[in-house]
Amino acid sequence: MDDELVQRLSASLESLSERIGRLAIGLGISLDDPQAVQKLMDQTQIPAIDRERRVASADGQASFTPMTGERRAAHLREELRGLLVLRYQLETDILKDNGLTVVRQVIEQAEGRLIQRGFKPGADGLDLDNFFNAK
Repeated sequence: MDDELVQRLSASLESLSERIGRLAIGLGISLDDPQAVQKLMDQTQIPAIDRERRVASADGQASFTPMTGERRAAHLREELRGLLVLRYQLETDILKDNGLTVVRQVIEQAEGRLIQRGFKPGADGLDLDNFFNAK
């Protein structure tokens, strides 16, 4: 297997997992709890904004209505859900294209670099022991 490919895949997975970990921490969602992840994934998609937040005033100046805190948190939860699905798909594609040995190497390298940068193991929702040793 090409070591450069493994490094590229690992770097991609690492940056994706880092954003997932940061979002989870910021939102207070414990991704090492399967029930919390399932609850997140079962949430309905947030509705689109029904009116433009940027409007022109009578004098022609544009004004901006800021997003509420709850709306912002809903957008961040939606981003987290999307990134989790994206990561699952990336891992699946790596597995299909390269096999279990490569996907394991890629995931372990990405996890190791996240831990070096201060994330606790599994902060991104991926428990390596259960992932590779589940029966």
